[in-house]
Amino acid sequence: MKFRVFKNGKVVDKFTLCGAYLFGGDGIGIRRAQIAFKNGSVQCEKSNLETAGLALLWPIDGFGKVLLSTTCLPEREKPYNLNVEIARAKLMQIVNKREDWLFLNGIEGLAGSLKEAQHLFVQAIQKISVPAEASVLADESLKKAIVVSEKLAIKQAESLFKTRSKSQGFGPGCFGCRVDPAQIGNRAYVENLLQLFGSVTIPMNWAQVEPRKDSFDFSTIDACIDVLGRKKVMLSAGPLLHFSKQCLPKWLLSSKAGFEKIRETAYRFVSKVVSRYSGAIRCWYAVSGLNAFNHFGFGFEQILEMTRAANMAVKQASDKAQKIVEVSNPWGEYYTATPNSIPPLVYMDMVVQSGINFDAFGLQMQFGKNQSGMHVRDMMQISAILDYFGPIAKPLYMTNVAVPSQDGEGLHDGRVAGVWHKQWSPSQQGKWIEQFCRIALSKPFVSSVTYANLADNENSSIAHSGLLTSKLEPKESFKTIKKLHDSIFS
Repeated sequence: MKFRVFKNGKVVDKFTLCGAYLFGGDGIGIRRAQIAFKNGSVQCEKSNLETAGLALLWPIDGFGKVLLSTTCLPEREKPYNLNVEIARAKLMQIVNKREDWLFLNGIEGLAGSLKEAQHLFVQAIQKISVPAEASVLADESLKKAIVVSEKLAIKQAESLFKTRSKSQGFGPGCFGCRVDPAQIGNRAYVENLLQLFGSVTIPMNWAQVEPRKDSFDFSTIDACIDVLGRKKVMLSAGPLLHFSKQCLPKWLLSSKAGFEKIRETAYRFVSKVVSRYSGAIRCWYAVSGLNAFNHFGFGFEQILEMTRAANMAVKQASDKAQKIVEVSNPWGEYYTATPNSIPPLVYMDMVVQSGINFDAFGLQMQFGKNQSGMHVRDMMQISAILDYFGPIAKPLYMTNVAVPSQDGEGLHDGRVAGVWHKQWSPSQQGKWIEQFCRIALSKPFVSSVTYANLADNENSSIAHSGLLTSKLEPKESFKTIKKLHDSIFS
């Protein structure tokens, strides 16, 4: 498959591919696909003849740069017009979500804007034999369509959010934040934390808690419990288990243990930690990211068995504690390139169907980095992916949410990571977080939103993503979230 790329009606000679992957009709990424830009076209090769769609970071004049996709298309010799196909997919998404939500006619000007976008797209199709002209019309169509799509998602969310708020559908812990243990002794940091959040998550890393076999260092967690345990705040902690290399103890990595031994060791670790803090922590992230991060190369059944063991260990050690299974990268881009991984919904469905005893799924969402799963997306895509997970029959906790407050460097540069409307700033960060919270919490199956970090620090996955500066000065985003919080609970 080939996709010809145009800019201002001319075939481009340079185009940086960011976040590009192919997916099939089921939305799952296609493995062993080759994608490259050459001679004005994105050229895609895959191992089967089935229809496929292309997703990639795409610039939209006046809106920014977000990860968008085409519809699923059959293979053919003649290149597709990428500008036209991306516009087509966005218009189709609007039509589909409009039917799902039964929500559009009451929004002033939106129906008219959608008609304009559709009319421009029809003109593009009529000019498809003149690709340059078709691309210009498609670009204009997309500019209008993506604005309509976001407004539709936001207005629909505002309506449901208001209804849920009036019916007191929000618990005191619906806004949460991960604490930075290095700041727990800083009074100003803790005051800001408790001013805004009713739920606090204490991060945990097996490699740090058990640096040597059977030798535990609980000092960091103890310090957090000492400060926060006396406050009126709900405490969560974890992840207890995360199977990326940096979260696994070196002694375990070098032990060359088989699955049975690793499971036994993990169970013992989880039991030890949960037993120690069972009186203080009410909610545990039992296992995190096992759909995407699998350093030991566990097989399908072993992934399930490890998930089961982690939750069993929590239950045995603290019968009343809530157990969360955290899922990374909800769009599942990692599946195209990561061996021994499982698409998000497949993993979630497996966990539910296998009868594992747990209480909720956590869904990580971080944007603003040129890394799989972290390229910026528009609000309708976020709302749509939450609807996609809605039928899974377990509550959803939005976890580790983060976006930047300024443009960064390298992987954090907006040109390769994505830009929402305009260059990132504290104001843009605040607007994004507010809209995200409204969309997420408008879904009846979403219980809470937990932000990744209160203050800027060098170890954040997303640079400059704190709600406070590194000097603990409130950014505009902090004030925005405070207003949203007060509108619910005051």
